[in-house]
Amino acid sequence: MKNPAISKMLKHYRKLNKLSVQEVADYLYQSKIEVATKTIYGWESGRTQPDADIFMYLCYLYKIDDILGTFGYSTPTENSQQFSDEEKALIEAYRNHPEFKEAINKLLEL
Repeated sequence: MKNPAISKMLKHYRKLNKLSVQEVADYLYQSKIEVATKTIYGWESGRTQPDADIFMYLCYLYKIDDILGTFGYSTPTENSQQFSDEEKALIEAYRNHPEFKEAINKLLEL
């Protein structure tokens, strides 16, 4: 049974990473995976789905960390937190600049 979230999210994450379909085909080709752009359009339209190996490579290429959650196979629990890429970058910057922590905490009233 096909998962409609796969086509939607593959297209979303390709665009989020500012990649053209041709660039994705080129990246796959560099990894010894020959895929026509027409095939990628088929994945993104939901007509077909990539096999498991290609799917995992696409997740790596598109920087998808939470594969199950992203494609609707699991839902976040009440206590779990899903962070956007921007939120992850902010946390990383916060951690890398201890000299600003006091000012940031004051600004955010923490």
